Amino acid sequence: MKHKLVDLIAACPKTELHLHLEGSLEPAMVFALAERNGVILPYASVAELQAAYQFNNLQEFLDVYYAGMSVLLHEADFYDLTWAYLQRVHQDGVVHVEVFFDPQAHLERGIPLATQIHGIRRALEQGQAELGISFRLILSFLRHLSEESAFATLAQAEDFFPLIDGFGLDSSEKGHPPEKFARVFARCKELGFKITLHAGEEGPADYVWQALNLLHTDRIDHGNRSLEDPQLIQTLAERQMTLTVCPLSNLKLRVVQQMEQHPLIQMLDSGLKVTINSDDPAYFGGYMMDNYRALIEALPLTSEQLHQLARNAFTGSWLSPEEQQPHLEQIDALFAAFQA
Repeated sequence: MKHKLVDLIAACPKTELHLHLEGSLEPAMVFALAERNGVILPYASVAELQAAYQFNNLQEFLDVYYAGMSVLLHEADFYDLTWAYLQRVHQDGVVHVEVFFDPQAHLERGIPLATQIHGIRRALEQGQAELGISFRLILSFLRHLSEESAFATLAQAEDFFPLIDGFGLDSSEKGHPPEKFARVFARCKELGFKITLHAGEEGPADYVWQALNLLHTDRIDHGNRSLEDPQLIQTLAERQMTLTVCPLSNLKLRVVQQMEQHPLIQMLDSGLKVTINSDDPAYFGGYMMDNYRALIEALPLTSEQLHQLARNAFTGSWLSPEEQQPHLEQIDALFAAFQA
């Protein structure tokens, strides 16, 4: 039965709402770009780099993550990175992506924002034209840096506002609550942008409350620790706030010790609007179908629950209802045929 559920979800159109482009930088591409750009890496081989992908926590991952992105120097590098991701997820039936990039990590290295955005957008537009993958581009602020740095980045981004669809908040969560960035996200909202915030992965449930009530986020990225607060669960369910959950990421970063312990079913049973995403697939062992496959193998998911997850990804996206509708109809038809 499980393999039939895997086949069913594989046939569905899918959208990814939580993907860090820099986190799709595969080891082979790291070395190829390093050679192209004359970058000396602290690893002797692809195998040695892959061996470093054993993390005990978020910070250990981030240390390797930021080292890897040092090979991204030119517009062509950002294009190649994004195009490789799109080609890969096309194989998994992904038809819409809402992707993050971390400009401050590149600006600190002297890489202009124009270089980053033009390379990424060129690949995204090509993906829409050639692969049929629609997109939204989300500029993420790094929470371990200051709010002043975020404001400076927002000012630099002004010339590129037509190319940006929203703003996010990621990086080290512990000790960096959402309230630290209340003013800059209020400004993003004033400018008419949607926002989405990492909260409740390593940080406490209170960080999710802050994201909701102080920053008025449109979406919660991760949100696992919301389950520690019954009132928060009720509020998230009542608001139908989308949570972009990343199962293989949770396993790799020890948010859960085994996939069998993942709280996905508890989240669904609590009425939470959960979606499945890959986060940083090059580092965490899998893309969209790898995440679904791992969940189906480990948890007693029903076809009804998978149907809900597939629908949540589109209704939780920033696509218009008119853009969502054909995909939802296709999903509904596939599940109706399966259950007939």
